[in-house]
Amino acid sequence: MASTPENPKTGTPAGTTRIVAGETAKPRGRRTLEIGLAVGLVLLIGAGAAIASAVSRNNESQPAAAPSAAAELKLGYFGNVTHAPALVGVSKGIIAKNLGDTKLSTQVFNAGPAAIEALNAGAIDATYIGPNPAINSFVKSQGESVSIIAGAASGGAQLVVKPQIATPADLKGKVLASPQLGGTQDVALRAWLGHQGFKTSTDGSGDVNINPTENAQSLKLFQDGKLDGAWLPEPWASRLVLDAGAKVLVDEKELWEKGEFTTTILIVNKKFAAEHPETVKALLKGHAESVNWLNSAPAAEKASEINAALKDTAGKPLAANIIERSLQNITFTIDPLAGTYKKLLQDGVDAGTTKQADIGGIFDLRALNEVSGKKTSAAGLGQD
Repeated sequence: MASTPENPKTGTPAGTTRIVAGETAKPRGRRTLEIGLAVGLVLLIGAGAAIASAVSRNNESQPAAAPSAAAELKLGYFGNVTHAPALVGVSKGIIAKNLGDTKLSTQVFNAGPAAIEALNAGAIDATYIGPNPAINSFVKSQGESVSIIAGAASGGAQLVVKPQIATPADLKGKVLASPQLGGTQDVALRAWLGHQGFKTSTDGSGDVNINPTENAQSLKLFQDGKLDGAWLPEPWASRLVLDAGAKVLVDEKELWEKGEFTTTILIVNKKFAAEHPETVKALLKGHAESVNWLNSAPAAEKASEINAALKDTAGKPLAANIIERSLQNITFTIDPLAGTYKKLLQDGVDAGTTKQADIGGIFDLRALNEVSGKKTSAAGLGQD
């Protein structure tokens, strides 16, 4: 089986530059874990508290400028199959082509909270991301930080566990992983455990211990017997199943009406969007073209292109059976499924990673609908 190394190599497609970010040393002892989790929680809360003031200062310190095309668009995404619209959009040059004279640079992340931090700091202008970090940023900035401008993928997240774990009750006292504290899979795991009657804490304590861990490290820890399971996006759920002998305890689609839930969306910094609406529209044209390609390409060609892009971001391709299983679980769509966001918000509240709030205005789908020629609904939570 092919494996993905822990020290990713980068590739640079024509017309783009890439910076790989988010690689950190992993904790090796319980004390280190507790400190890391505590620091992560402080950063999550502290960053949220700082977002509103940072965004406000950034907006107030700059004079209003006439909208114009940006000289550069800095785009974030993850090396996951659920981010295939970004992977093929970058590797095939689709996004760069639509941006025209605007330079495209890219940055690869492991999970959403780190991408949000970069977006609010101005290190990137737009990013593919899971919905919960976007909701959290919007709430903590009082609606000033980000806009959701499109969907990208639905499905493709599972709780995979050791074979001997037969029921949710068997998870008591076990150690599970998620990609990052406050990320979409982290929130889904904590909310689901709460519905099973388990108490969890963002410091890692509780009836079930949750250890936010970088995806590649979760695979290794599971193989070494140091994890009992993990709630992961594709291809990592498939890697634990096919490479490490895990089994699926929960397929997240079972928890949603019609089996539809958002895994990946496209968001933009509000200030950038206000200053460069034509650049945002060009990005959306490239994004929609990438999604259309994924939905029309022959299965073998699609798998090959995604795998080549993953090799470019991670250093090695995945095994064919992992790509195949991953793609079976994912639907690529420009629809962000806005009707699911009130539940996503409540899941974040239940998980202890966000607070109850009004998320009206989180969507701005006007440019998407103009580009696509279709009416994608904001479900009353913004403009469409």
